[in-house]
Amino acid sequence: QVQLVESGGGYVQTGGSLRLSCAVSGGIFSRYRMAWFRQAPGKEREFAATISWGGGSIYYGDSVKGRFTVSRDNNLNTAYLQMNMLKPEDTAVYYCAAALSPKSARAQGDYEYWGQGTQVTVSS
Repeated sequence: QVQLVESGGGYVQTGGSLRLSCAVSGGIFSRYRMAWFRQAPGKEREFAATISWGGGSIYYGDSVKGRFTVSRDNNLNTAYLQMNMLKPEDTAVYYCAAALSPKSARAQGDYEYWGQGTQVTVSS
C-alpha cells in the first residue's frame, strides 16, 4: 500500500515562502513520477508541478511558473515543492500525487496515489 503524507503547509504573508514535503512509503519511490496539485475554495483542483523519477523531466502550471520549484530526494523517498513570492491566489489545499507511467504528466486522472493534502493560506 503506497502512502503519501504532505507536510509544510501553513499561514504566510504575501511575498513569503513555504516548502512543502511529500513523504512516500510502501512503494519504490524512485519509480514514480511525482506531482503537486492544488485546490482553492470553490474551484477545481489544478495542476501545479511535476517531476519525473530521475528529475530530468519537470513541468509547471502557468500560474506558478517562475515562483515554485519542484524537486525530489530518492534517498529520502520525499518530494518537495518550494514556493516563493506567494500570492493570496496561491491559497489552496496542496496535494501530492504519484504515478508509475502517467499518459499525461499534468493530468490528475493519471495519478494513482494521493496524499491527504496540506493547507496553504497566503494573507494579503
